[in-house]
Amino acid sequence: MTPRAAGDVDVAIVGAGIAGASAAHFLAPQASVLLLEREAQPGYHTTGRSAALFSEAYGNATVRALTRASRAFFESPPAGFAAQPLLAPRGHLIFCTPDQSALLEAAAADMATTGTSVEKLSGAEVRARVPALRESHADAGVLDAAARDVDVHALLQGFLRGARARGARVVAHAELLAAEYSAGRWRLATRDGEFSAGVLVDAAGAWADEVARLTGVTPLGLQPLRRTAVVFECRRHAGARDWPMAVSADESLYFRPEAGRFLASPADETISVPCDAQPEELDVAMLVERLQAATSFDIRRIHAKWAGLRTFAADRSLVAGFDERQRFFFWLAGQGGYGIQTAPAMGMLAASLITGSDVPGAIRDQGVTPDLLAPVRLRSGAG
Repeated sequence: MTPRAAGDVDVAIVGAGIAGASAAHFLAPQASVLLLEREAQPGYHTTGRSAALFSEAYGNATVRALTRASRAFFESPPAGFAAQPLLAPRGHLIFCTPDQSALLEAAAADMATTGTSVEKLSGAEVRARVPALRESHADAGVLDAAARDVDVHALLQGFLRGARARGARVVAHAELLAAEYSAGRWRLATRDGEFSAGVLVDAAGAWADEVARLTGVTPLGLQPLRRTAVVFECRRHAGARDWPMAVSADESLYFRPEAGRFLASPADETISVPCDAQPEELDVAMLVERLQAATSFDIRRIHAKWAGLRTFAADRSLVAGFDERQRFFFWLAGQGGYGIQTAPAMGMLAASLITGSDVPGAIRDQGVTPDLLAPVRLRSGAG
């Protein structure tokens, strides 16, 4: 397929974060693709603010299956995709206080159902791996040693570079202002001009429902949730490099080493409207309080603080598929906290559904079928 005129493409994707970029990468060899980004550069919002971990034990069954289907791409990306490996050793350790042992056991059992090899640790073993943890908060633990850090920047840039090399166009400062479907084409008005497309892909993250409203498509009820993170300096444990990501059993705190400093979050999920999320001082103070209670970190200085919006569907599964009423509007949304680790599989799946080709075997082999992600599932029972 080829565009019929300048600004006229087969597929226009709204949003050049990890969802839109991965879809463009896999679509571009088969169709003319336009990526519209409202900000000055792709990945400004949630993608660029993610403390991503590749863990096949994270998320619900569908998310985990998509993560497994993505593993081969992460481990062996196409030649020239990135200058360095996309994954690096990290590990994922869940720790608990004495009164949280039931939560720890439940987490260990849940992780084991995925086939993930988990190691149960005594309190002393937990503290040997994460020396900053206090004895009062490290009564026991479970470790998923296979969990790995994701180089989010390299992943996003690899997808964008690959999309461009295959002919896709990326337009920044191109917020969608109006859209109308007529005579088999979408007419799109943006801050950077007007475009036309046969298919419109909504990969707008926290703004996905807003984009749908703009086009006349009924929203899905996607909910952005704000999460806070900081990077701080700590002299006492400044040499830490290889600690695993440490997560409390009640999911109220996580932290890990980060380029000579430490990254931490209170794992908050505060309902938000779509916006350029900023950290609230109360949330930062709450995080520091939790860190001081659970660890021996001597927090000398907060080097950076930020917030991001993680947008979820009601069932916390991702959304990919044509709208059941507007057959040329494709939802690619609801990535929540799973968009990075599932990006290769989701990009491949989106490309296959948009072009009407077979679902890739790597995805089928994990038991993922299009109906599990179809937007219509979120309208069941709706009046």
